[in-house]
Amino acid sequence: MNRTLSLSLLLTTVLLGTACARASEEAVSSPATATATTAASAVAVAAGPTIDPELPLAIVHKTASCGCCGVWADHLKAAGFPVEIRDTDDMHPVKQRLGVPAGKASCHTAEIAGYVVEGHIPAEDIKRLLEERPTARGLVLPGMPAGSPGMEMPDGYVQPYTVELVRTDGSTEPFAQHGQGG
Repeated sequence: MNRTLSLSLLLTTVLLGTACARASEEAVSSPATATATTAASAVAVAAGPTIDPELPLAIVHKTASCGCCGVWADHLKAAGFPVEIRDTDDMHPVKQRLGVPAGKASCHTAEIAGYVVEGHIPAEDIKRLLEERPTARGLVLPGMPAGSPGMEMPDGYVQPYTVELVRTDGSTEPFAQHGQGG
C-alpha cells in the first residue's frame, strides 16, 4: 500500500509539474489567453496588493516557463511582500549556493532577509520565520503539494504537507503542518 501511495504521489507531482509548465506555455501561445492575462494583470496592478513596508524583499528564482512559480509569487505579493522575479535556465546553482538540502527541492527558490525559502511555502510561515528569527538557513517544502500556495485545487483540497526548517548544519525539522488529515 505504501509503495502504491508513493508512486501515486510521484506521478501526481510529475503531472502537476507538466501541467504547470503547459499552462504557462498555453498562456504565451494563445493570443486570447494572453490578452485576458494581460487585462487581468493590468487590473491587478491597478488594484494592486499593498506592500507592507515592514516586510523584506523576496527575490524569487524560477524558470521562465513555470506558471505555478508566478502564482506563488503573487501569493507573496498579496501577503504584502515586495517581490522581484529572476528567471533562470538552471536552478541547480541557485539551490546549491543557498544551501537547499539534497532531496528537499521544489520548482522555485526565494531569498528573503538572508533566509532561503524553497517551494510553495505559505506566506504566514515565512512571516513567522521572520518574527522568530531562528539560527537557520531557512524553510523548505519539497515537491509541489496539491493545495499549497500556487498549487491550489479547484475543489479546495489541500494535501497534508510539512514545511521544514533547515538548520545551519543542513538538518531539517518540522516547522509547520498544513492540509487536511489523512
